[in-house]
This record gives sequence, C-alpha cells and structure tokens, in this order.
Amino acid sequence: MKEFSKIILKHSKDEVVRRFHPWIFSGAIKAITGNPQDGDVVEIYSDNQQYLATGHYQTGSIAVKIFSYCQVVPDYSFWKSKIQAAYDLRKKIGLVDRDQTNVYRLIFTEGDGMPGLIVDIYGQTAVLQSHSMGMHNIKNHICNAIMEIYGDKIQAIFDKSADTMQKMTGINTSDQYLFGNKINDDVVENGHKFSIDWETGQKTGFFIDQRQNRQLVAQYSGDKKVLNCFSYTGAFSVYALKAGATMVHSVDSSKKAIELAEKNIFLNNLDNARHQSFNIDAKKFLPEMPDDYDLIILDPPAFAKHLHQRHQAIKGYKQINYQAIKKIKSGGILFTFSCSQAIDRNLFTSTVISAAIEAGRDVKILHQLSQPPDHPINAFHNEGEYLKGLVLYIR
Repeated sequence: MKEFSKIILKHSKDEVVRRFHPWIFSGAIKAITGNPQDGDVVEIYSDNQQYLATGHYQTGSIAVKIFSYCQVVPDYSFWKSKIQAAYDLRKKIGLVDRDQTNVYRLIFTEGDGMPGLIVDIYGQTAVLQSHSMGMHNIKNHICNAIMEIYGDKIQAIFDKSADTMQKMTGINTSDQYLFGNKINDDVVENGHKFSIDWETGQKTGFFIDQRQNRQLVAQYSGDKKVLNCFSYTGAFSVYALKAGATMVHSVDSSKKAIELAEKNIFLNNLDNARHQSFNIDAKKFLPEMPDDYDLIILDPPAFAKHLHQRHQAIKGYKQINYQAIKKIKSGGILFTFSCSQAIDRNLFTSTVISAAIEAGRDVKILHQLSQPPDHPINAFHNEGEYLKGLVLYIR
C-alpha cells in the first residue's frame, strides 16, 4: 500500500468520520505527518492510530474532503469505478439515452462520493467543473473515464474550472476542451429545446437542478399571466409558454441572459407576442410591477454562499417574497426558491412565511420542492441539500 501523509484527529473528533460525514475541519486535527500540499491524498486516523478514511487535503477551514472509507490507492481504476457508479445511477433513474431529455448531472460532488467535482452532460458534450485542487489534479483521469464509459456518445469534454479554481484555491487556470471541440450546443429537456453556453455562461451553462420544478410550473401555467424573475436562460418561461400561458414576462439584470432567453423561445417556435423581456434587476422590478400576475416565479442566485452572509440573505429573500405575495392576484400561485446552501429548508420556509405575514395575505403551501435525483443528497451530508422551493397558493 502506498504511503500517504496522515491526518491524526483529536480525541473524540473521530465520531463525525465514523458517521460518514465527508468533511474534516481544521480544528479537529491533532497532528499531521509528512508535508501534504493542497490537493494531495491523505489518510485520516483516530487519536489511537486507527485508520478511518482517505481524502484530499486542502488549506482552509475544511482541511480534508473524504472520498473513501477504505484504504485505497486512488488510481485511474478507482476513479473510473466512481464515475461508473454515478453513470449506473443515472441510468437507473431513467436519464441516460432518453429522446426527450439529453441534459443531466452525471457527478454531484459529495452526493456521488467525489467531493469537489461536478460533471454535467449536455447532449454529446460533458462539462466538468472542479471545486478543489484534489479534483483538478485528476481531471485527466476523469476525462478518460468518461470517454471509456460513454464511448462515442460523448464527442467533447470541456473543463469549466477557471472561475471556481481561482475562487477556491487562488490558482489561475484556463477553461479548455480536454477532448474534442465544440459541437452542437442545443439540448432537449422534457421535449423543450435550449441553447447552452457552457463556455461563457453561468455555472456550467444551465440550471439542470430545476428540471422537475419546471415541469410543475407547466402544470400551473395554462391560461395564466406569468412573471419569471431572475429568468437567466428563460427555461421557466419556455415551459410556461408551451403549457399555454397567455403572457409571460421574463426579468433579468443581464442583457446576455435576456438575449439567451429570447433565443430559447425562438428555438421552441413559440409566439413572441405572448412573451416580453425586461432587462432590469428583479429587486427593482418587483416593487413597481402590476398586480395582475396569476403565477410568479422567484428563482434568484444564491444570496448567501457562506454562513457570514446569511443575515443579509434572509433580508433579501424576505424582500422579494414580500413584494410577490403582496402584489400577486388573489388565487395566484407563487414558486419561490433558494439555492443558498447556508440557508436551510426551515430557515427559508420561516423567512417566506414571515414575508406572507407582513403582506397580510392568506397563504397555503401546496408543494415543498428540492433538487432532482441526478443531484443526490448524501444521507450523511445534509449540506448537499442546497435547493429549496415552495409553491404557495395566495388569496
């Protein structure tokens, strides 16, 4: 067995690892043998020298992200087996080789036992994004494993890690194709067509995690006037229009996002007369909007990416929900979301309820929403449940 640097935990700090939580915090460490660098493989030991786990070392408050609870040499075969398991799960839940949907998440960090890595499939292109030096160091293993598992079904692999690696590790790298070149950037989701900008768009290019929630929006959109705030690619707008909405308004502060939304509406052969875009910050649009919307969607970017931002985020969520609840038509439906990991489900719900109390409206919760099964939540890592949503009936 190859020798790795050892992380020895303080007395009683091993209980979290025995409960399979995949993070080791720096304050739990008693000693380190060797001189591990950011991204190196390390082994975790208890105070009495019992082996516990193996993971990637990194500087910061989270000192190790665990990827195995068995002593292993994480070579190409090891990582390929991880990716194969993730692929098999997506096949089991019916996302592989579907005619009506060819966009899904293949690797979801801790949910697939690969902390610090995201891989999204867009038709014949895989887009990977590293959030740690450990995963960045093995990107060629990841690339080769995807090619071996998918064969000619994948024609290009794009590494979209420059922004996240600079933020997470401080290193400068470039977004680039690890295999192939850009091919058709159009995908299909539940029969709806979308143009994906994975090279320069937000995240990996598309918010795949809202797939099932977009379907639910469609169920409520027939013959309704719909407002889609923070619209980005206009995906919710496309679903609403195809479901028979009489009018859809898309609001986003980014001109590029508005242009992409309008392109996606054109791709689906939808009636432009039933759609209007507003290139304005949704926080400014909401207080001035008319009070005749039947359905409103609030899907903002993460207001809090860290715990110290939580108070400000709560104020932001309360503000936009108050305006929507106050102005929506009686009998209206509000879809409201938070993708902030630092805001848990109970806190988000209580914030929305607080906004409803202040608005003085009668509100019922119809649905409590989350992320789809290709974003699986590790049962031992509650932090993996980042997407929260509520569907409210308002009178």
